[in-house]
Parts: sequence; C-alpha cells; structure tokens
Amino acid sequence: MLGPKEKRERALGGSLGLKGDRAMSPKSALVRKPYKPGVHGPKSRPRALSEFGLQLREKSKFKLAYGVDERNLRRLFSIAAAERGANGAKLIELLERRLDNVVYRLGFAPTRGAARKLVLQGHIAVNGKKVVSPGYEVRVGDHVAAREGSRQKGMLASRKEVLQKYDAPAWLRLSPEKLEGEVLSLPADVELPFEVNLLVESFSK
Repeated sequence: MLGPKEKRERALGGSLGLKGDRAMSPKSALVRKPYKPGVHGPKSRPRALSEFGLQLREKSKFKLAYGVDERNLRRLFSIAAAERGANGAKLIELLERRLDNVVYRLGFAPTRGAARKLVLQGHIAVNGKKVVSPGYEVRVGDHVAAREGSRQKGMLASRKEVLQKYDAPAWLRLSPEKLEGEVLSLPADVELPFEVNLLVESFSK
C-alpha cells in the first residue's frame, strides 16, 4: 500500500522530495506508477486545468514541499511583496532560510519533514544555542549544527557516512565530520520542481 505522501506527489504530478532517498529508487511510486492515483489508473485521461487550477496545484506543491500551511505561506508572501525585487525570488529566499530547510539542505536529514523533527526535538543549535522553531530564519554568517549530545543518536549518527559524498548548495558550507554548517550567503538560483510565478499570481489577486 502506497503511503499518503507518495500519493500526494502522484496527484500533483512530480516528486517533491517528501520520501527522501526512496524517491530516487525503483521503489518510488512515481517510477512504478507514473500516473495519478484513482480507480481508473493509467487509462484515465488527464483533464486540462484552468488558470486557477494551475495556481492551486502549484500552491499545494509549495505547501507540501516546505511543510508550511496557508497562513505561513501568505505571511511570507506579504514580507516578500514588501521587499525590493521580484516577489517570487524573495519568497523562495525566505522559504529556503527556514531552519528546517537549512538542516535539510545541509544533509542532516533525508527530507524536510525529518529535518523539522530534528529541530522540534531540540537536536539543532544555531550559533551554539538550541533552537526548536522550524521556521526560524537564518542569516548570513549563522552556524547551524547538530548539538553535541545528539550527534551520536539516531538519524544524525547514520548521516555522517552519507554526508561524506554530499554536496551542499553553494550558499552553505558543510563540515561533515562535525555535523555543522555555515550560511555563506543568501540563497539564490534555487532549482525547484514548481512554478513560483503561478503562486505569485494567486496571491496577487
């Protein structure tokens, strides 16, 4: 039986990284069943979506991928809209600067959901201080690390070997052995599996 996360990805038409390493394996639901879930299976014809439908689909992708709800996404868009520059690029920057996303981007967890749990359970420190808010906004120069008492436990202990072959994004610096990283710059040119312009259009009405 397929898990609900994979069903959501199939329904939205693409991988959102909700299942981590599984998404890259032959076990992935998107590989085995590359069509939308439902009783008609692969025989069903996809319906053409209206402009509103396309916007709604992209918004759902954003919320699922980053683990944010409608209220938080609207709040971040309001902040992005008040800044100079493209609203979409600023929104992505704010989402990428969330602590749970940074923990994920550093490779400390296989998914953003798992990274969120690490933060909530008190395993992550920013500049030496424990932070338990997944939405904490990191800044350039911040040091993000697994707390000393957590490095040999559970998921974090098993990630050390993975991190030896992991390349963190250019805006982050990773020290695999120490399970720590530094924010070198603001995130930019982030490749994402959705259209940010459609999300901006939906909020701009």
